[in-house]
Amino acid sequence: MFSNARQGISVQASDGTETMVGPSLALSLPMQRVEFASEGQLLAACRRQDVRAFEHLYKTHGPRLKSVAYHIVGNRQDAEDAVQETFVKVYRGIQGFQGESGIGTWLCRILINVCYDVARRRKREADPEEHALETRAAPSGQIAIKVALETALGRIHPKHRMVFLLFEVEGLRHSEIASILEIPEGTSKAWLFEAKKELKRMLTETRK
Repeated sequence: MFSNARQGISVQASDGTETMVGPSLALSLPMQRVEFASEGQLLAACRRQDVRAFEHLYKTHGPRLKSVAYHIVGNRQDAEDAVQETFVKVYRGIQGFQGESGIGTWLCRILINVCYDVARRRKREADPEEHALETRAAPSGQIAIKVALETALGRIHPKHRMVFLLFEVEGLRHSEIASILEIPEGTSKAWLFEAKKELKRMLTETRK
């Protein structure tokens, strides 16, 4: 599915030896407990291509990234693939990261771009007839609030939806969201307000 993400990459062990492994294996190698005194130390280890540093990144940020990815692409397999591709991009691009933002912010920014690529591919591949059948099969008048909310989220402006998910679901601060999306903090707050207003309107219409 992701040809670039499937290619082997070279990782460096603590003894200095290098091994060519696939991305999935690189992220599932036996975890050794390694403590990094600071994010700068962790970043330096990543730039040395120390696999333990990337394992630490994955363990620390993987769960949140999978949650963000799931809310963008809509299914767990694509979310897993998006996170895997994100870490491959991080591995290959770590030398270009200057540290202007936190590593977690940088990871999330890459992930969101990867997820948008996945969503565009899925949209092109979607079968219109299958989608029509799914729509007709949906129960009317008995829609659970969770389904109604997910449906409404899928209909609001993509930028508003992203801020809503990062703030309300992932618990990020507006300053963090602003850094991830590269927007002013005030814009993040405004988009969250618009998202809530749109959702309230759509959910009210659903109940009628």
